[in-house]
Amino acid sequence: MTNREREMNLLHYKSVDRLPAVHFGYWQELLVEWAEQGHIPMDLAKSWHDGNQADDEINKIVGWDSEWSALCCVNMELSPKFERKVLGQLPNGMLRVQNDVGLIEQVKPGVTSIGAEDDYLLKNRQAFEELYLPKMQFSPSRIPSWVASFFEKNDYDCLHGIKVGSILGDIRNMLSVVGLSEIMYDEDDETLLGDIVDAYAEMQYKCVEEVLKTGIKADLGHYWEDVCFKNGPLISPTMFEDLCAKHYRKRNDLCHKYGIDIITLDCDGVTELLLKTWFDNGVNVMFPIEVGVWGDQFENARKKYGKGKGCRLDKR
Repeated sequence: MTNREREMNLLHYKSVDRLPAVHFGYWQELLVEWAEQGHIPMDLAKSWHDGNQADDEINKIVGWDSEWSALCCVNMELSPKFERKVLGQLPNGMLRVQNDVGLIEQVKPGVTSIGAEDDYLLKNRQAFEELYLPKMQFSPSRIPSWVASFFEKNDYDCLHGIKVGSILGDIRNMLSVVGLSEIMYDEDDETLLGDIVDAYAEMQYKCVEEVLKTGIKADLGHYWEDVCFKNGPLISPTMFEDLCAKHYRKRNDLCHKYGIDIITLDCDGVTELLLKTWFDNGVNVMFPIEVGVWGDQFENARKKYGKGKGCRLDKR
């Protein structure tokens, strides 16, 4: 069996000759450290990117069968992005930086990591309409000409996927955790968060639709949606349902129309209280599944929700 066949069979509860050994990408600093220790060549460490030739070579050295999946990704984010600006340096040496989505962070120089949230631009409706809404518009330029032949030109022996976006996770990145918490309960503008979600979701839906219209053949659609932490969701599950469920359903129905029956979603943290919204609206694979300090959270979920009716080849 090919690795792709193994992964497809596993996701449809069919037999495999063996379990594939797959990875989910690397921090570049880790690869450089491995190279300095003599485990891999430095040129591979510095030229690595998901799915490129260096990735294949590192797979052979480390012993992976492949990366988990190859994703065809188009520009479904703010466009154009904000200019990254260094606003100053703090006494402890941290840089105060405005990043490309308008979030102001404290960043340690020379380290690639998640910055400490400091402030944000998306504070009110005026900021949304003047600074953000123009960057949330669909344009044909978001869909490159190479999309239709993405998998034909690259021999990826792993799941073939398309990026289907983020309903709330990207917006949380723009707002910060504090900003999201405040905007949810903005008494002066109770509809603002919903308007932001709707505008961003409609742009992303159009992107997915245009990608699928090219004729690209994919096994799965994949969301990135980090909206939980170690104690649960960063948003009320009821509010999450009200704001986001319709957009998951619309986007996942579109994927189903084009024969994609595997819908995967990446959300860190304790996700239990949001699973119903995702599963009821077409998501049927959670990947990756974090264990963290809270322990296993999916044995009970599997007992409650079963194996997922949408994830079977005979349903295509």
